[in-house]
Amino acid sequence: MRIFRLLTASALALGLGTTAQAEDPNKLITILTSPEPQTQLMAMVLTMNAISAGADAEVLLCGPAGDIALRDAPASATAGQPPRDASPQGLMKMMMVQMGLKVQVCAIYLPGKSADASVLIDGVSTAAPDAMGDAIVAPNTSVMSF
Repeated sequence: MRIFRLLTASALALGLGTTAQAEDPNKLITILTSPEPQTQLMAMVLTMNAISAGADAEVLLCGPAGDIALRDAPASATAGQPPRDASPQGLMKMMMVQMGLKVQVCAIYLPGKSADASVLIDGVSTAAPDAMGDAIVAPNTSVMSF
């Protein structure tokens, strides 16, 4: 009888642990630096699919990829790519509006362009390095870098 109680208690403990883990969503941070539009778009496509699969995602744009967040973005960020004629900026904006995607540029991106936040599209902000560092090492977080 004692063994049965121990097995039952162990099974309950394992079940409760699994339930608690299932309640915490997986987190995804996509760090995008690539200047290539196809790579930028694929980063957005994978992020979108991760959100659709239940992840809580955010995007950090650095270097040339930060240009995706500009109001006056280069054609490479706004031109449609095959096979669905989607653009990196267009898909990013859609995810921001429809999926609540948080998008930030690196802290040194705007100073490097001698610009301020007014050049960014609505909803994009500047990342605080300490907060982003904490987010990267948080439990249940995956980092995807392009």
